[in-house]
Amino acid sequence: MDNQELLKDLQQIAIPRHSQWDSLGLMSTRIYVKERLSEYGDVEEHFFKEGSEDGVNYILKLPGQNPKLDPMLIGAHYDGPIKSPGADDNASAVAALLELVRQWSEQPPKRPMWMVAFDQEEWGLLGSKALSKELKAKGQKLKLMISLEMLAYTSEKQDYPIPAMKKVFGEKGDFIALVANTGCAAMLPGLASNMGKHVTTKVLPVPLKGDVLPEVRLSDHSPFWDLGYNAMMVTDTSFLRNPHYHEPTDTVETLDIVFFTSVVEGLVESLGKI
Repeated sequence: MDNQELLKDLQQIAIPRHSQWDSLGLMSTRIYVKERLSEYGDVEEHFFKEGSEDGVNYILKLPGQNPKLDPMLIGAHYDGPIKSPGADDNASAVAALLELVRQWSEQPPKRPMWMVAFDQEEWGLLGSKALSKELKAKGQKLKLMISLEMLAYTSEKQDYPIPAMKKVFGEKGDFIALVANTGCAAMLPGLASNMGKHVTTKVLPVPLKGDVLPEVRLSDHSPFWDLGYNAMMVTDTSFLRNPHYHEPTDTVETLDIVFFTSVVEGLVESLGKI
C-alpha cells in the first residue's frame, strides 16, 4: 500500500479542532473530510442537535459486491480534544477511514460499507448517539459497527485497566486491540487472524455492554452497544499506552507510521471479507 495519501490526510487533519475551543479548526476539518469523502460518491450530511450542541456526521455508502447483505458501519470521529492537534486522537483513525474508502472504491468488499466520520465524540459521543438512535428507530440492521479509535502509537510500556491483564496481553504496547461485545464472538477469530497477518492483534470480548470496565466504552461504539447492535472498537489502547493523550504533544511526529500503515492494511483485508 502506498502510504503517501494516508500521511497526507493524517497531516491535514492533525490540527486543533474542538467545537468550543478550536471552532475554526473544526470547520476546516469538516470541509476537508467532506471533500475527501465526496471524491468517492455522494456524501450524506447527518445533522444533529443535543442540548446547546450541534454537529454533523458525514456518511458515504459503498455498495460492496453484494448490495443485499446487511451493511457494516465503520466510523471514526473527526473532532479533536481541547487544545491538542489530536494526531493519534483521532486524526489517525480518520486518515485510516479515508484510506479504506480509497482502497474499497478500487476493490469492492464483500458487503455494503457505510463509512461515517462522526462529529462531537469529544463532547459526549454526541454524533454516534444521534446516528445510532436514528438507525435503531428505523429498524436498520447492521452486520457490525466498528469504531476506529487511535491507531498509530506504540510504546515499550503498556498499562491495563486491570493489572492481571498484563499477564495475558503482555507488557509492550506494540499491538492493536479489538474490543467487542460478546455478540461479535463468532467474528473475532477470523478478524484477528486476518489482521494478524499485518500487525500483532489481540482481542477483548466485553460482556454487559462494557459496564464492568468503563475504559472500554470511551468511543463511538458504546452507543451502538447500548442499543443492541454488535459493535467493536479497534484501538491502540489510547491513554493506557499513549502519554500524549489529550495533550498538546499529541503530534504526528510521535506516531509509529510503520505500525499505523500495517494496521490500515490489516483493516482493508480483514473487514473486506466479513
